[in-house]
Amino acid sequence: MTRFWQVLASIVLVFVLLFPMEANAASSSGVTSTKVGGSFIGKDFSGQSLIAEEFTSVNLEKANFNNADLRGGVFNGASVHNANLHGVDFSEGIAYLSDFKGADFSDGIFTNAMMLRSVFDGVNVTNADFTNAVLDKPEIIKLCVNATGTNPKTGVSTRESLGCK
Repeated sequence: MTRFWQVLASIVLVFVLLFPMEANAASSSGVTSTKVGGSFIGKDFSGQSLIAEEFTSVNLEKANFNNADLRGGVFNGASVHNANLHGVDFSEGIAYLSDFKGADFSDGIFTNAMMLRSVFDGVNVTNADFTNAVLDKPEIIKLCVNATGTNPKTGVSTRESLGCK
């Protein structure tokens, strides 16, 4: 039954990303910050509250998100090579068409995240929690190769949360 909801959520996400609807905000002060285009190479976001922050078509190579609160955040078409996401909380987040090659996800929480069409080559997932996260099957297989440990905050095994066999 859980798989059904994951597939349904994936279909809805793809539909929303391919056919976005116009939205009007009541006030610009209530809208979260969006970083579109540009380069944030090596930028230090460590420990920051970045709830629902959006990073679209940006270069975040070697950016430092150590222990940042990225709940509900969005990486859309972002290059996040060799970034430090150690201890990050990315629960309920979206990573679409983004490249996390060589990133450090250790001790991170990625519960209920939608991480489709993204690349995770050489990512450190030691002690990370991916409970109910939706990733492409080939990427899960890659992550399972080196998946070890238990998340210190949630107590969930990394291998179990990824569904590794």
